[in-house]
Amino acid sequence: MDKLIDRPWYRFYPEVMNNSPSLPECSVYQLLHDSEKKYGDKVALRFQDQRISYRELKDTVDRLASSWYEMGIRKGERIGLMLSNQPMYVYAYYAAQKLGATVVQMNPMYMPREIEEISHEVGLSYLVTESKYMDKLEIVTKSYTFEQIFLADENPSVLLPNTHFIERLIENSAPDQGAIEIQAKDDIAVIQFTGGTTGKMKGAMLTHYNLVSNVIQSYLMYGSEMKLGEEITLTATPLYHVYAMTSGMNLSIYIGATNIIVPKFEVNEVLRIIREEQPTFFPGVPTMYNAFVNHPDVNEFGLHCFKFCSSGSAPLPIEVINRFEEITGAVIGEGFGMSETSPSTHRNPPFGERKIGSIGIPFPETDCQIVDEDGNELPPKSVGELAIKGPQVMKGYWNKPEETSESLKNGWLLTGDLATMDKDGYFYIVGRKKEMIITGGFNVYPQEIEGVLYKHASVKEAAVIGVPHEHSGERVKAFVVVEDSSISEDELIAYCYEHLTRYKVPKQIEIRDSLPRNTVGKLLKRLLLKEESIETGRSRI
Repeated sequence: MDKLIDRPWYRFYPEVMNNSPSLPECSVYQLLHDSEKKYGDKVALRFQDQRISYRELKDTVDRLASSWYEMGIRKGERIGLMLSNQPMYVYAYYAAQKLGATVVQMNPMYMPREIEEISHEVGLSYLVTESKYMDKLEIVTKSYTFEQIFLADENPSVLLPNTHFIERLIENSAPDQGAIEIQAKDDIAVIQFTGGTTGKMKGAMLTHYNLVSNVIQSYLMYGSEMKLGEEITLTATPLYHVYAMTSGMNLSIYIGATNIIVPKFEVNEVLRIIREEQPTFFPGVPTMYNAFVNHPDVNEFGLHCFKFCSSGSAPLPIEVINRFEEITGAVIGEGFGMSETSPSTHRNPPFGERKIGSIGIPFPETDCQIVDEDGNELPPKSVGELAIKGPQVMKGYWNKPEETSESLKNGWLLTGDLATMDKDGYFYIVGRKKEMIITGGFNVYPQEIEGVLYKHASVKEAAVIGVPHEHSGERVKAFVVVEDSSISEDELIAYCYEHLTRYKVPKQIEIRDSLPRNTVGKLLKRLLLKEESIETGRSRI
């Protein structure tokens, strides 16, 4: 990408990055293979009272891969991982990668309908799961047949046909199956399902090259302070999420870090782990940072141990960033990513100017531009759609050629996000293209209004949408969660009038106990939009 030299952000890269970083065409499994040779005796995974070295990790992965190969799992076949955070997730993920099988990451909270839909969509042959989810699978198997089901534990209330206990397979196998040859730029390592703003699930096809490239890009963006073989990662975000997969699991293996895997985020338990283990790297999500800053005793847990904090899955309000850094002294590196980009594309770099509120500059070997409706590049300070080109951009959507052609144009991924770029090449997200509100002919970006609401001392969470209106087209409505129950909707509207142009001020604010979010804390505005459409009897389409 010779054109990148002319991009304004290029000058911020340190010299080691300016010389076009080497992004190898290798399998994801190669990351583990190489790190085991360098860090064999070092602890790779900590899980509750378990300590698993890199040598033990690779041996277990190799044994599982050998067993699966003997059972007939071959390159290109789809194997679902429907597991909570635990070492078995890492074993199964890397065993599949060694065989060239395609991992389909599945939220364990999916209902039978969703499991069946994904299974049919990709032709899922194999599934790795836990006993506690077998009741749901019993419903699924009435209309869908898996060739094999592998259980991570041995406590099923229901035992379905062709079910195997995975620990026994590992114990009874030898680690002698060689790695299958991979064409890194063509072969799909992971199918990552994404709902987007429409709620219609699509499977992003991420190749081995996509994933390995993004791991190395991520490492380079953390700069020289990230020391190979010395870091301790705390992974509390679900590993089935693309952000935790790359930033929590794969990056940790690449840099030889010790990865503390937390089964589920519970703020008191996570704070205890931080105090006792002193991790240096925390890839979190907004709900986690929100929980930290609102914990009454957060100062007692030593969060100053963090060298690097990042946030994924959803925008992180500036007020939460400021409060977290005031309390802990740790810096959150704001960034941007999508399931379709493996996931990371931007970050506020430690080696350049930090601009709070910006998603930072593009990753090395990544080009970005702001485009109009016709795909023409716009000058700095213009608002348009963010388009991305780079080695981490997906191959396309599984079995959806029309959606693929709509999203990928001449190698550019059209993100659906409205953004702007300043003169230095720092990017700012102003909202989703489909979420932009048009009221009385004016464009209104929900994220701006949410940012104002978050600055109010009583507001814990905020979400802004447009609701249909007979005269103005749409009206701005806000949903908030507050700390002070005495605060009124009228007071919050008056506060907005002090900080926003009149047409941007919500005409209605609804105070709620909680806002709808998915399991990694991403706000589900489509559910709020659906509620409003039902209440008004009108569609937004």
